[in-house]
Amino acid sequence: MSHAPFTTTRQDGVIAGPVRRPDNFSKHAKGSIHDDATAQKLGFKGGTVAGNIHLEQFPPLMAELFGRDWYRTGNLSLYFLTPTTDGEPVQVFARAPVARDEGGMRAEVWMEDAEGRRVCEGTAASGPPDMESYLRQKLKAVRPAEDLRILKRSRVGDTCVDVPARLALSRNENRLKFITEPLAEYEDPAVWGERVAAPAIAIDAMREVETPLFKPDEAFVGMFGAIEVQWIDGPVFMEHDYLADGQLLALSESPKTEVAWFESSLRDAEDGREVSRLILMTRLLKGSSPLWT
Repeated sequence: MSHAPFTTTRQDGVIAGPVRRPDNFSKHAKGSIHDDATAQKLGFKGGTVAGNIHLEQFPPLMAELFGRDWYRTGNLSLYFLTPTTDGEPVQVFARAPVARDEGGMRAEVWMEDAEGRRVCEGTAASGPPDMESYLRQKLKAVRPAEDLRILKRSRVGDTCVDVPARLALSRNENRLKFITEPLAEYEDPAVWGERVAAPAIAIDAMREVETPLFKPDEAFVGMFGAIEVQWIDGPVFMEHDYLADGQLLALSESPKTEVAWFESSLRDAEDGREVSRLILMTRLLKGSSPLWT
């Protein structure tokens, strides 16, 4: 975590943010992929920093690329490639945005570790919802699973509706103690009229659909493989009542994982307006489940 000012440099058409050292916020969650002992048992060098924590490093860069409207109608679509551990230095990058045919702009974005390996890559956009985002392109190429054991009861097309979601202010305050890029709107309600949820917390509101949507068999260890947030009429606020709808988009597999993709839509519980959407891909590690070991 760092509270040093967010400054950028530009070279050869690439905009670079400052080097940061994200805190592994969930490192004390025993039995999770963020716990050193569990992660090492599964072949990782240590407890991994969650993808939603890495996503929180991008908003200041989004504001520089697209202006403050990104917080209301922007998109950030990230596919995770290289896990990092607590305090490892990472840096966000973007290429100059280009115009989209449907309006707004789109840019290539990514994060690198100290060795230059990509931690994640994807796209960011402003304007109308980006139906050609990095993850929507990835979804087109997903190969259906042939052997699912943890997710054997799940079906593509499964849905849930009207799942209540409300973010307690205490969750934001706890997150802000360790957040990589602190922003005024996360603490000062005067900026947007209410306290804005930090990205990792806003994502949690849209993840409320996971419990009714999935029926896994046996315990497992999972990790985020991809996250896309699309603000429709954002931002997401703390202590505000929302309703979430969810749909299972795809199920696939690899030699070491079962993979689930779902989309969630968050609506204001009072007036029904859509506020945001989430696409999330989760990797369920086969080595963590008795169904595979």
